[in-house]
Amino acid sequence: MSDIIALLQDRDDKKAFALTKEICAKSAASDEYYVYFDEFIGLLTSKSSYVRTRGFLLACSQARWDENGKLAGAMSSMLTLLNDEKPTVVRQCLGALREVVLYRPELCDTIKAEVERIDLSKYKDSMSPLIKKDMYELMKMMK
Repeated sequence: MSDIIALLQDRDDKKAFALTKEICAKSAASDEYYVYFDEFIGLLTSKSSYVRTRGFLLACSQARWDENGKLAGAMSSMLTLLNDEKPTVVRQCLGALREVVLYRPELCDTIKAEVERIDLSKYKDSMSPLIKKDMYELMKMMK
């Protein structure tokens, strides 16, 4: 178990991201990685924005298997990433939340409230419209 978590934090970001994509893809078909949910949440506090994002993506990819309500318990700490200083983190997290919206509609009110609080003014003019579009797409799914 710790091997996967160590690999997700590898300094070689390409290798770590490839593993993240592989786990997300496998999670669409199997609950094999749900046992790592708490460890994925643990990645959210990393100093590295890459590692934080990986933790978020992987936690969201477990939404369809979350019969124990772990996602609901972790949602408030997860949603803090929607205010990350790095706009790419925010965009990836908004995209990953689509899976949560699909499989855990009971979390939509919590997600909506946090999405509405995103402060676009702290991002460069080139990124703000992209984040706004991502926000709109996610909000549209929750109507």
